[in-house]
Amino acid sequence: MWIADQWKDYEVIDTCSGEKCERWGDYILVRPDPQVIWDTGHAHPAWKQKNGHYHRSSKGGGEWEFHDLPKEWTIGYKDLTFRLKPFSFKHTGLFPEQAVNWDWCGQRIKEAKRPVKILNLFAYTGGATISAAKAGAHVTHVDASKGMVGWAKENAAASNLSEAPIRWLVDDCVKFVEREIRRGNTYDGIIMDPPSYGRGPKGEIWKIEESVYPFIRLSASLLKEDSIFFLINSYTTGLQPAVLSYMLNTAVADRLGGRVEAEEIGLPVTSTGLVLPCGASGRWSRT
Repeated sequence: MWIADQWKDYEVIDTCSGEKCERWGDYILVRPDPQVIWDTGHAHPAWKQKNGHYHRSSKGGGEWEFHDLPKEWTIGYKDLTFRLKPFSFKHTGLFPEQAVNWDWCGQRIKEAKRPVKILNLFAYTGGATISAAKAGAHVTHVDASKGMVGWAKENAAASNLSEAPIRWLVDDCVKFVEREIRRGNTYDGIIMDPPSYGRGPKGEIWKIEESVYPFIRLSASLLKEDSIFFLINSYTTGLQPAVLSYMLNTAVADRLGGRVEAEEIGLPVTSTGLVLPCGASGRWSRT
């Protein structure tokens, strides 16, 4: 398992009965997590010190309960800064487990020792974008949500990257990749974090089990012959590491060589020393 264990401003304090108790900087949040099917009795005192608690509804969705939690605050990861705020469906605007992939991508970019162009698809609030930019890459950031792209720009500004070479695009990722192919554009690296389900601007249905492999193959055609990496992340339980590995091998490595690896990603749990599973990632790299 690849573990995001380099955080100072974030930690999973404890896990119990379908929930995780987390510290985000100075604030403690309790949020649902379907992986947590064990019961430790909520013994850790942090459960009673929570500043926010997302209660899931039996009818779907849920709502927040707040206790002295600001509307927005920031946390840092190494030399990056992220704006946070609780919004619908339990999220805060950041997936801390992805730090293990930010570090990996940043290392590949630095090791290239040349200018590199990175494409970040389904780029959300830009954790991977600003990490890649901080490592020295030119980044094209694509997400269908105008609000998320705006938030990503604010994260870049908070990390002193307002003038970094980042292209911010509000666009359907599939349509964008198709246009880039027609335009003859290429990239040194691709990052993608596709949703399990979604709708395109004209009502197109995206179901990850049906759509992701054709999209990986399509996107891989944008890679240069001397490209450095391709990273895909998945929170969909059906896409296990072996599945991600097979897709990258057939869509990328068969043409470009290199190596493929895939693992679960996770976060350490302070109270127990265990690791909370948080999805899976597949990585292709030149070396």
